[in-house]
Amino acid sequence: MPDKVRWGILGAAKIAITKVVPGMQRGQWSDIVAYASRDIRKAEAAAKQNGVPRAYGSYEELLADPSIEAIYNPLPNNLHIPWSVKALEAGKHVLCEKPLSMNAGEVHTLIAARNRTGKKVGEAFMVRTHPQWVRTLELVRGGKIGKVRAVAVAFSYDNHDAANIRNIPETGGGALFDIGCYAIFSARMIFGEEPLRIASLVERDPQFHTDRLTSALMEFPSGHATFMCSTQFVPYQRVQIFGTKGRIEIEIAFNAPPDRPCRIFIDDGRDFLGSGIVTETFPTCDQYEIQGDAFSRAIRENTEVPVPLETALGNMAVIDAVFRSAESGRWEAPQP
Repeated sequence: MPDKVRWGILGAAKIAITKVVPGMQRGQWSDIVAYASRDIRKAEAAAKQNGVPRAYGSYEELLADPSIEAIYNPLPNNLHIPWSVKALEAGKHVLCEKPLSMNAGEVHTLIAARNRTGKKVGEAFMVRTHPQWVRTLELVRGGKIGKVRAVAVAFSYDNHDAANIRNIPETGGGALFDIGCYAIFSARMIFGEEPLRIASLVERDPQFHTDRLTSALMEFPSGHATFMCSTQFVPYQRVQIFGTKGRIEIEIAFNAPPDRPCRIFIDDGRDFLGSGIVTETFPTCDQYEIQGDAFSRAIRENTEVPVPLETALGNMAVIDAVFRSAESGRWEAPQP
């Protein structure tokens, strides 16, 4: 059996309690040993729900626990950098939820802390290690659809709750931070390049003041990528990859279900009826289990984490450019 990495969880976020921690607990390399919350009752409730042995009434107590080797940080977006830095300085490795920060400049603070402490830290883009994405990138790199020329991403859900953290601008709410970051990450991953410039449109909610509909066009050296993300209409997600010889469609690209198989469609483009479509099905798996094990193995084997800070920095630079373009009405270049 592997020597499991002992993890502590900062905060009692819903994503941790319902998705990430249960997934990691099923893995071979991760052992969740403690929750921390500013409200001890929340920490105890989360620990009880997930069968985690310890609960702390402050983040500082968890970071002071010498038995904990790594921290998962699912705190509100504006707290990602401060508490990830504190965790590194406490001698812990850090897996931080996306988006990593509120802007690209903050990422440099975390890079400096990583370099100073020698600990591992990465961004929790769980799609990076899901089998459907691993296979998609294998097909793209292998030339299955020829040269990739365009990527189109749609991602939306419906949330009108004023108390929901995704609708609070001060803590990093809004469509671009929450789900548009996936579109940017996947386009960069597919092209294997950084965008040269971005043009965007942002529509803000008059009550929340967060972006409720954001659309962007990204120019890459090899082609174009477009995306639409929204927090206020029909729930939907899809990724389309267009090449010179074919097309790949990822059916449920980001919230891959842990209780049923996933599918991608490979189309040779012989006609508009889809006669040339081949479906590849991937067995049921939990992407949070895979992500946790990949990060824990990187700790034990001293290898690179799945999404290092340099990759995260590139994503935040594009997010910054999307917001700048919406304000300026001009093309904007990422400035990492």
